[in-house]
Amino acid sequence: MRSAALLFTFVVVALAAAPPDPEVSVTGGVIRGRLASDGGAAFKGVPFAQPPVGDLRWREPQPVKPWDGVREASEFQPACTQLSEGWNKAMVSTSREDCLYLNVAMPEWPPKTPRAVMFWIHGGSNLSGAGEAPAFDERALIRRGIVWVTVNYRLGMFGFLAHPELTRESPHHASGNYGLMDQIAALHWVHDNIAKFGGDPANVTIAGESAGAWDVSVLMTSPLAKGLFHGAIQESGAVAGFNGALPAAVAEERGRNLAASLKAPETGAIAFLRSLPPEKILEEAFHRDRTGLFVSVDGWVLPESPAKVYAEGRGAAVPLITGTNAQEIPEADPAFDLPAELRKAAGDRADRALALYARPDPLYGSPAAQWLTDVVFRCPSAVQALWQAKAGHPAYQYEFEQPAPGAMASVHAGELVFLFGTWDKDHPPSPADLKLSDQMQTYWVNFTRTGTPNGEGTPAWLAFTAKSRDYVAFTDSGAVAKTNLRRAACDLFLMAQTAHK
Repeated sequence: MRSAALLFTFVVVALAAAPPDPEVSVTGGVIRGRLASDGGAAFKGVPFAQPPVGDLRWREPQPVKPWDGVREASEFQPACTQLSEGWNKAMVSTSREDCLYLNVAMPEWPPKTPRAVMFWIHGGSNLSGAGEAPAFDERALIRRGIVWVTVNYRLGMFGFLAHPELTRESPHHASGNYGLMDQIAALHWVHDNIAKFGGDPANVTIAGESAGAWDVSVLMTSPLAKGLFHGAIQESGAVAGFNGALPAAVAEERGRNLAASLKAPETGAIAFLRSLPPEKILEEAFHRDRTGLFVSVDGWVLPESPAKVYAEGRGAAVPLITGTNAQEIPEADPAFDLPAELRKAAGDRADRALALYARPDPLYGSPAAQWLTDVVFRCPSAVQALWQAKAGHPAYQYEFEQPAPGAMASVHAGELVFLFGTWDKDHPPSPADLKLSDQMQTYWVNFTRTGTPNGEGTPAWLAFTAKSRDYVAFTDSGAVAKTNLRRAACDLFLMAQTAHK
């Protein structure tokens, strides 16, 4: 009896001594997060816009409606509506249209000094994925002293449908790019609220991988995002790839075709589409061409072609990290005809192109793997760095050469386990992997804080210039300074891009 009483007393005292969960007043009301074991805190599932459902489907994000009392912010909210692409199976069954939520984590609670902010945009071809990243709870970057924000944004045809009826009903006479609007709305939320979490609204870096990197590249040309961020990181994605953003007329024509395939009436098509269940729309649209990853020059979010903005030196005047993995696309379809593709892309330079892709390479793989990675990822990233350097803005290029533990090559998204420390228990990291992870995390956090990746304890990373094209290679020996990453191939890519304009 006495033991039970002592135990009860111990529990009561422990509970009384435990610090309360953190509460913060943000746009819309008060939220309650959770303390982290490392002394920081996290707030999950914070609304930054109204649910884009019903009549708000395919409209710009609307301000959140205020709530009464304290809203719990301890659990991730579901991902935006999406279909399975294999890797995203776990989030598909719970995905929904009511999805405009973000997550915030910080290294200390209560906050003491303003911290730099990394605003992470997830990948997934603008078709899949979520701000619910395993890295959020691993806290590898957060423990290094930054505030980290992840965000959901509308995907697929819910995020990027353009249609003449939507253009007519828009107060801005524009349609499409709703997913980009969501990202911009979340950046406004960060600007207005992040100081209460210990973040510095005057020091925000937007960062992303794959489609997230593509969106970062595009946001750097949007007047609606101007002033909302102060640095940018692009991992395996740049707007010079995938044939750039679609012209508005092309995007609207695709929207008309989708509506027709769903048997929408010629007049009132959007009202009809708003009445359909989301899965029906996604299933119809799922296998359509992903050119431009669906973003379009709508005249409002993107008033001009992003490539034109960059080429004229008018992209965001912020420092940039951009880079790719050695074999982003390690295998080609057996039916892929590389010589025919090279002749089509290179025109009168076809002989030169064929010579560049004549043999396998131990780092870069087969000729087809080299070409696909060059044209879709590596060379667009180099072009992005050239644009930045030409405009006089700092640019830092990298290539990730080290395969993830258990992998044969450094493939698309393979660098993320090093950045976030989310190691597979079946494939533990080697000492070399841990060293490389530490270097990458240090560079990324330094850049987020100061606009340069350099700092004490890491090899010098020289800024990219048009002359030497300096870059850092992440290798099994650590970070190594190099120059002229596949320069001959990327010069050919650049000439082909210029010729097609």
